[in-house]
Amino acid sequence: MYCTKCGAQNEDVARVCARCGALLGQIQAYQPYPQTVVPNYLAQAILVTLFCCLPFGIPAIVFAAQVNSKLTGGDYAGALESSRKAKTWCWVAFCVGLPLQILVIIFQIVLTVGSHAYH
Repeated sequence: MYCTKCGAQNEDVARVCARCGALLGQIQAYQPYPQTVVPNYLAQAILVTLFCCLPFGIPAIVFAAQVNSKLTGGDYAGALESSRKAKTWCWVAFCVGLPLQILVIIFQIVLTVGSHAYH
């Protein structure tokens, strides 16, 4: 169950929100979506796509782009899910791309040193 005050996900049997302490299940004033900010991770997604790993950065950009449109449409739970997926794909792209970039640099150094050894 999502808290209508802060948007935190709680267990279905919970009576009080674990994050903000609001009573769950009570009707509160209508809000199009809770006042908490949902990060979209678009900047991070673009950066890891450009500098780390293109194949894993593309899904990060797609999910990051969905966050604001889902919030505008009133789908707060969907926006949270897209935000979580964007963050996950950003980390995947970073954790895969950075070691690959380091290996490419090491390989280039080895080739350069090896080619100078024969001259």
